[in-house]
Amino acid sequence: MKYINEPKPDHKNLKFQTGVILVNLGTPSATDYFSMRRYLKQFLSDPRVVEVSRPVWWFVLNVILLSFIPFRSAKNYKKIWNRAQNESPLLTTTRAQCQKLQQHYQKQNVAVEFAMRYGQPTIEEKILKLKQQGCKKIVIFPLYPQYSAVTTASVCDNTFDALKKMRWMPAIKVASPYYKHPSYITALKNSVETHLKKVGQKLEDVRLVCSYHGIPKRYFENGDPYPCHCTKTTMDLQQALKLESNQIDQVYQSRFGKEEWMQPYFDKHIEKLAEDGHKNVVVISPAFAADCVETLEELQIEGAEEFKAAGGDHYSVVPCLNDSEDSIEMFKTLIDEELVGFKL
Repeated sequence: MKYINEPKPDHKNLKFQTGVILVNLGTPSATDYFSMRRYLKQFLSDPRVVEVSRPVWWFVLNVILLSFIPFRSAKNYKKIWNRAQNESPLLTTTRAQCQKLQQHYQKQNVAVEFAMRYGQPTIEEKILKLKQQGCKKIVIFPLYPQYSAVTTASVCDNTFDALKKMRWMPAIKVASPYYKHPSYITALKNSVETHLKKVGQKLEDVRLVCSYHGIPKRYFENGDPYPCHCTKTTMDLQQALKLESNQIDQVYQSRFGKEEWMQPYFDKHIEKLAEDGHKNVVVISPAFAADCVETLEELQIEGAEEFKAAGGDHYSVVPCLNDSEDSIEMFKTLIDEELVGFKL
């Protein structure tokens, strides 16, 4: 085992004893071909994301897919890119979440950082930073409400791969998925109601569509609980909003490849809603903690075009919880629960 050269603790600046790292999926650093290729290669090379024969997938990915998908992805990212800060909205929002939580927790001797599973900043560099500040205990907080091997487990893999390189490893705790936590359901409920007021719609007049990032059906059949967690979130949100079962739908988005994924598919479902005479549709994406290319481009832009092309009338998307007051209060509750008995 070859250990990394760890920075020595800054004994003059040991501010904290416990750290929290918020971990989101990731983002390319720019929208040019090489930045997109670098990001997509790291993402699609993860065996948690694509469960196929490694030699076969290496050839398909590196020889075929990476010759064209960076161009297609770049086109989508350019539509939603934060040009003021020259970064993706996901990075902007995740940083804002971290900063607001740090303002709260610094009084409790707890440091809050953020990292990306793919791209920058990395989980490893944030663990090293917290160690240098004196943290001997670190909570890894995956920003995925619903557990999946594709997301949460991959964060764990990456975390412990980093720890393998360290002679002195901090104590690590991975936060639990929060798909049915009351504070999360309340935050979703409030976001729907706030959005409806903003767009001038009444809940009883719209069809609410809960769209989750999809996974191949095979993953579910092999034991991934993600669709079950999604269903529980939808059911709890339905109850919180006091909706009938025919007023709320659950669908899956962002599929790729020829393999069957979890259904119903988002794009086909909203087209059918329009064709069946449902003129007012509101979409919410509970699986995302921050708005990103999947919500801002796929749901807001493409979704609106597809719905209206099929005969729909009013279409809108509820913003993700992002760094709203409800979101930050929810994270405080969730983090407080993870810190009980851990930061002593």
